[in-house]
Amino acid sequence: MQVVVAGQGYVGLPLAVRAAEVGHRVIGYDVDADRVRQLTAGQSVVEDVSSARLRAVLKSAAYSATTDDAGLAGFDIAVITVPTPLRDNVPDLTYLEACALTLGAHLRVGGTVVLESTTYPGCTEELLLPILEKASGLRAGMDFLAGFSPERIAPGNKRWSFDGTPKIVSGIDATSLHEIKRFYDGIFQTTVPVSGPKVAELAKLLENTFRLVNISLVNELATLAAPLGVNIWEAIDAAATKPFGFTRFTPGPGAGGHCLPVDPLFLSWKVEQELGVPFRLVQLADDVNRHMPDYVVQRVVDGLRRRGLPIEGSRVLLLGLTYKYNATDLRNSPSARVAELLTGLGADVYGADPNVPEGDISKLNVPRVDANPQEVAAADAVVLLMDHTRFDLTMIEKDAPYVLDCRNRLSGTNVETL
Repeated sequence: MQVVVAGQGYVGLPLAVRAAEVGHRVIGYDVDADRVRQLTAGQSVVEDVSSARLRAVLKSAAYSATTDDAGLAGFDIAVITVPTPLRDNVPDLTYLEACALTLGAHLRVGGTVVLESTTYPGCTEELLLPILEKASGLRAGMDFLAGFSPERIAPGNKRWSFDGTPKIVSGIDATSLHEIKRFYDGIFQTTVPVSGPKVAELAKLLENTFRLVNISLVNELATLAAPLGVNIWEAIDAAATKPFGFTRFTPGPGAGGHCLPVDPLFLSWKVEQELGVPFRLVQLADDVNRHMPDYVVQRVVDGLRRRGLPIEGSRVLLLGLTYKYNATDLRNSPSARVAELLTGLGADVYGADPNVPEGDISKLNVPRVDANPQEVAAADAVVLLMDHTRFDLTMIEKDAPYVLDCRNRLSGTNVETL
């Protein structure tokens, strides 16, 4: 089939490359000219797709990247993987709307459009379909097919591969579901059909709301356990020995990335808009998560004070700036807020993360250094935000005068655990 994947980022590029590898003719469409130039040159922009894989599908002509929507004409199936961010806790669907207009202009009778971008229950049928119909002059379910299939991208996950993760699929009618399932059956090892787009949309939000609520639960417990004289990490380890009814989550400086700080609030917004009531649990979990950087900073301030040092003028080294273990992604990382708060208190803040590309740490407005013995020893406080495997933890234990360990990986008289 001729396949269009609109959006060539963390979600779209892995799908486009995999679709090309299984035999489809794939056009990766993106409005970012710099990104398209990189892809056309065989340089991958995401960690889950190697440049070697990208160059292979480029060489075979199974895949091409473009900013020119004229090349989208005549597609059999188009998959939308554009960003759907929040702006002041309200879904910003402008990228989705613009993409739908572009695809609608090239939609033909018998074509299929699938939305993968995360959104609220009802968006596929209430927002996407009317735009496609208006732009194309065709009727959904009569002239073209459509559905929703939520992305389940987990950057850097070594246990669950892209195609090995079960794929939820839905359609606006039985024919749409059949064709969408047939497409994804050729890409994923397992597909999970559901009765309609609203179920698939809610399932995606449920997955991430579950994680946010449980992460926020253990984060708040971490702030309470220490004053109670209890080691929260030991308590979690003990609870995790229960073989049923418990899922292990651990504390940290806050949940980041493109899902947890965003997706549950889509659901909260929709509930308030549609039902006029608050989704209290999501709002509380979001509040706890957002304030974890404040707690981390207060622990650093207290730790320095006990050592006779004021926070103002102290040299603080932040280790591990990405939102996720061994990842390269800084999106919505709590490290940005930690750095901002420490800088605001007058600390001399530096950041080290061997996984982050050279220019990206500048987004945090802190100087970049290497996590070497000299930098670690020179810091008045070292904060281990993310315990990447590329860090020498033994060296940090040995050389750091004082460490706040947010991941429970270090030990010693100079180490405090979150």
